[in-house]
Amino acid sequence: MPFLSRSVSWLVVFLGNPGLRYEGTRHNAGFMAADAFSRKHGVSITRLRFRSLTATCVLGESSVLLMKPQTYMNLSGEAVGQAARFYKIPPEHVLVVSDDISLPVGGLRIRTGGSAGGHNGLKNIISVLGTDAFPRIRMGVGAPPHGGYEMVDWVLSAFHDQDAVDIAGAADRAADAVECFIAEGAEKAMNRFSQKKPKAPRE
Repeated sequence: MPFLSRSVSWLVVFLGNPGLRYEGTRHNAGFMAADAFSRKHGVSITRLRFRSLTATCVLGESSVLLMKPQTYMNLSGEAVGQAARFYKIPPEHVLVVSDDISLPVGGLRIRTGGSAGGHNGLKNIISVLGTDAFPRIRMGVGAPPHGGYEMVDWVLSAFHDQDAVDIAGAADRAADAVECFIAEGAEKAMNRFSQKKPKAPRE
């Protein structure tokens, strides 16, 4: 549905790193949710604006700018800040979708604010917006095995086997959670989609 360029009332920011070398990695869980959202809603997030690939859509009664920042993870706030200033979007209407190593692979956690939890993308957004009072959907990517990985190597590692199945399911649920959060509110989204582990049991 078309609408005026300055009528956007929400930003949905899917975090990840651009480029083929990062596709399918844990740090790109947010981009996986963006791709799931694109498939579900027939929206192509490809227009380059605000140092991001973007698209616009309507969820419920709200006009939304979808964003995949192309700044690399640690500078995600630069893209978010540009769009938020242009559209005069308050932090509580900046919904961020990111990976979370504190959750098992496939889990989802929805919050209306909070610390960065060591996540550099969220940390940069907090710095640019000047507050941590913005909502986020965090997708579980699992913690590194003890003694097996440095953290940077872990978040840039790819999903395999059951983990790949679980994160694909989480991406679909995160896409649905974005729509629910904006169209129906935070409480309903939390009650419906927050879960510590994937629904499907491992074989």
